[in-house]
Amino acid sequence: MRSNDQILDDFWKAGRTFLNTRYVIMGGAMSWVSEHHLVAAISNAGGFGVIAGGAMSPELLKKEIEQTKALTKNSFGVNLITMHPQLDELIDVCIETKVSHVILAGGIPPVQAVKKLKDAGVKVMCFAPALVLAKRLVKSGADALILEGTEAGGHIGPVATNILVQEIVPHIKEVPVFVAGGIGTGEMMAAFLEMGAAGCQLGTRFVCTTECIAHPNFKKAFIRANSRDALPTVQIDPRFPVIPVRAITNEGTKRFMEFQMETIQKYQRGEMELKEAQLAIEHYWGGALRRAVIDGDVENGSLMAGQSVGLVKEEKSVQAVIDELVSDAADALRRLSRITA
Repeated sequence: MRSNDQILDDFWKAGRTFLNTRYVIMGGAMSWVSEHHLVAAISNAGGFGVIAGGAMSPELLKKEIEQTKALTKNSFGVNLITMHPQLDELIDVCIETKVSHVILAGGIPPVQAVKKLKDAGVKVMCFAPALVLAKRLVKSGADALILEGTEAGGHIGPVATNILVQEIVPHIKEVPVFVAGGIGTGEMMAAFLEMGAAGCQLGTRFVCTTECIAHPNFKKAFIRANSRDALPTVQIDPRFPVIPVRAITNEGTKRFMEFQMETIQKYQRGEMELKEAQLAIEHYWGGALRRAVIDGDVENGSLMAGQSVGLVKEEKSVQAVIDELVSDAADALRRLSRITA
């Protein structure tokens, strides 16, 4: 019988070559969670760890990259948010520290940012929320795309993963396409690989691992939660746009609704400028997430999680999670090959 590696290589060979990994399993970039311990553990287990650099200063990002390199000799990447006020400096850090891959998230990346990275030999990955944008990103120089559906945790778009895959994957052949959002099992990974994906990205599945530094209370909340508990936030006033955030509902979720109302009322009373109020609402989740992940305040903090949280039943090592994903994906593809033979 062919080994798991041989079975999977038929489907994710291009992804392996692009990421320079044994397995094409990317770790989702989760603020306060995807730091050097978890990132290195994923890479050491054969996957592709990703540092969540979106909320970091250039100095902190440099430290995280150096600490990750001290723990693994394998490939890993850095996720940067395009709206970060110090994006250019963060890019300089990635180039200086010879990061091999940078994922640009949070909107259409500036052309100059993509060019700067590529000129330095860094592979650039971008999120594509629609086919027209996927084609535009490839034309602008993206070396690979990530399709992340609304089932994912944290900031999300409006379209489900399986729809994005059907819409985009058949029409993008120039670069590898990775799939994310709602993936919690090897069987689901296999389905997307069979549909043409180069690999998969998982975030929620790696929270409840022994190497993850998240507070025990945060992990327990994940293990207790059902899929239907992870819901997107609601926007109260269209003048104050809110990118939906999927999280396990708690008092913090209710508090966000109250915070929106309070902030809008301050604007209406002339106590805040429009942009100031909009920014305050957008930044609410940064502190709320830290309270939950680091401090363990799972009642008032933000429990950002994807709908796959309902599949997380216990804490395991990163290696055990990846081994299970690989084994189940290979078994699913073996079954498929027997059916189609």
